[in-house]
Amino acid sequence: MSDKPASVSVNGRDYKWPSRPVCVVCIDGSEPAYIEKAIEMGVMPYMKEALAKGADLRADCVIPSFTNPNNMSIVTGQPPKVHGICGNYFYDMENDTEVMMNEPRFLRVPTIFKAFQDEGAKIAVVTAKDKLRRMLGNELDFSKGTAISFSSEKSNETNMAEHGIENASEWLGREVPSVYSAELSEFIFAAGVKLADEFKPDLMYLSTTDYIQHKHAPGTPVANEFYAMLDKYMAQLDERGFVIGMTADHGMKPKHTGKGEPDVIFLQDVLDEWLGKGKSRVILPITDPYVVHHGALGSFATAYLPEEGREEIIAKLAAMDGMMVALNREEGCAKFELPEDRTGDVILVSDTNKVLGTSADRHDLSALKEPLRSHGGISEQQVPLLCNKAVEGITADRRLRNFDVFDVALNHAS
Repeated sequence: MSDKPASVSVNGRDYKWPSRPVCVVCIDGSEPAYIEKAIEMGVMPYMKEALAKGADLRADCVIPSFTNPNNMSIVTGQPPKVHGICGNYFYDMENDTEVMMNEPRFLRVPTIFKAFQDEGAKIAVVTAKDKLRRMLGNELDFSKGTAISFSSEKSNETNMAEHGIENASEWLGREVPSVYSAELSEFIFAAGVKLADEFKPDLMYLSTTDYIQHKHAPGTPVANEFYAMLDKYMAQLDERGFVIGMTADHGMKPKHTGKGEPDVIFLQDVLDEWLGKGKSRVILPITDPYVVHHGALGSFATAYLPEEGREEIIAKLAAMDGMMVALNREEGCAKFELPEDRTGDVILVSDTNKVLGTSADRHDLSALKEPLRSHGGISEQQVPLLCNKAVEGITADRRLRNFDVFDVALNHAS
């Protein structure tokens, strides 16, 4: 008789114990058109066949449509108001400092992985960048031999105590790829297949980088090459008996003028002109160290404003050309399910093809070699929600979210 539970409860949701190994893949920046075009153009034969018999659904990601809040939503099964991660970067009011939101201390609830390991499951997590790895692997016990968690970026620095594996780069037989490359993601998939063979996880999570999607539109040769590579590895996981659930943390849209220049509203410059310097603070939650991707320009921002005249300023921001949403903290956090204590006085979302910046002199755009493609807004909210098995019991009127992917793969895959 099995000593495994019938299901595991975490963060108010129940997940069935897997009867087959489950792999959830988060393809960073993958709006639905990438896979649609790749299948249409014949470069994803496995996915074409798998989706014909499986599930080809659409879901909404978390707003802001950035990496950290969405990955943490996927692995906790809840929106940011529950898990606390509302950007890649935020203003810590208590300590009066702007910081990266990539420390496990910012996470307010356990992950699905932690809950399943506690019940005896084997867990494998491989991600592109180390900024995510520590949060994805938060509270996993690597001393038990039942968890492995590492990033491609730092794969040559792994050890048993912190990652559950010694020198993952050497183990895989691959050099550490450039952080600005498709190979950073291919490393993840190659590791996933080898982990499937050697470690045999019950649950596996593979999360890529969106370097390719930032530079190449759906259906273009480089994008199709990336998705052909993905297709090859998904076929290998399928051959090994995995239920594969696939989604994205956000979509991607062109954010440039007809001349190919970034189409930016520099909010700090605007507010300084209206209020005077030092009277407001604009925070861009897309901010991370990888400026080659996006120059820290995305379609979501938050700002701290003086109390006097605040609603009038919010109204002026809402009326600006290119602004889709300008809401006060309470309204914005309710609409987008965000934690109020980590959000500014106003939440701002720009139109589909515009981005929001701080001051023109604070953005180094010299690394942008192609016309800007970015994300963060409502226009990048729709993402794929795919499964290589047919799914049952999902009603037609259910609003699916990308953080339902573990529910789909564990509770609804046939």
